[in-house]
Amino acid sequence: MRKTLVALVLMAGAFLLFRHFQPEIGERLFARAVAANVGRDARDALPDGLHVALCGAGSPLPAPGRAGPCTAVIAGRRLFIVDTGGGSVRTLAAMGLPLGDIEAVLLTHFHSDHIDGLGELMTLRWANGGSAAPLPVFGPPGVETIVQGLNAVYALDRGYRVAHHGADIVLPAGHGAAPRTFAADRPTVILEDDGLRVTAFPVRHDPVRPAVGYRFDYAGRSVVISGDAAPGAAVPAQAKGADLLVHEALNPAMVGVIERALRSGDNARAAKIMSDIPDYHTSPEDAARAAAGAKVRMLVLTHIVPALPLGILEPYFLGEAGTLYAGPIVVGADGMLFSLPRGTDTIERSDLL
Repeated sequence: MRKTLVALVLMAGAFLLFRHFQPEIGERLFARAVAANVGRDARDALPDGLHVALCGAGSPLPAPGRAGPCTAVIAGRRLFIVDTGGGSVRTLAAMGLPLGDIEAVLLTHFHSDHIDGLGELMTLRWANGGSAAPLPVFGPPGVETIVQGLNAVYALDRGYRVAHHGADIVLPAGHGAAPRTFAADRPTVILEDDGLRVTAFPVRHDPVRPAVGYRFDYAGRSVVISGDAAPGAAVPAQAKGADLLVHEALNPAMVGVIERALRSGDNARAAKIMSDIPDYHTSPEDAARAAAGAKVRMLVLTHIVPALPLGILEPYFLGEAGTLYAGPIVVGADGMLFSLPRGTDTIERSDLL
């Protein structure tokens, strides 16, 4: 009894001591965290090669751990972003990928969930990164409308920041974005220099036209990103022999459960939307068939529909995909990094969050 009393007294004393020094402890912890993160660049730990980081593996449906569609591709140290869904820009920053070093954004199509982070990205790249030229935004015809609109929306913000911080800190000429339009009716090499080749190719996402995917080739390694696409020949053809296929995935049975629940809840409008979306997306099984047909080394599923708040749901989501493709299948989540070092055929998986 006496020992218990002494222990309780000691615990109470420790708690009171902690409460007394809590501001000082918080100050030190905060300073340590700032020192560890300011100037952090996740690329410093990467070997030369091609690397893919998921900065948004989600969809328009709210999903813990998954921002809107966004994939970062690192070729050597060159940094490119494919799509910029909501929340993805802050995920990029948390992953230690410097926004000021983004060379270009590549848009697959113009659905709102793929572009609603673009204004934030172009602003932070300019204001925090000190960019001296607008952000190049590659996309099929229509990208010029997106870019011009965002430049107009953020024009007032530009003036405020220049006035507040000074033109020598936030360079007026570096504000905004600049469109880079390419033909979307056939495979097109949109960038080729310093050993990197980026090819855009049309995919089927009707009634959304145009819509494209991208293939990156660098250092003898290759990555294909499907964008939003219904099953078809385009993705397997472009992914032929690639190391990594990053493919969107929607489970129709799970979406059907949501649709029926909405109808039972007398929400016919939302139920109709749920019934519409499977026909222009790809199931995990069809993504597996594409990976098998292209003979890629790994399949990573992204743009996950519906949301998977628990890992225990992943086998249900995948369905029979594992029987259709013999390689590894990863259900993507934000922060995942896939490294393809030069001179190897390996794919190393890690996490930046």
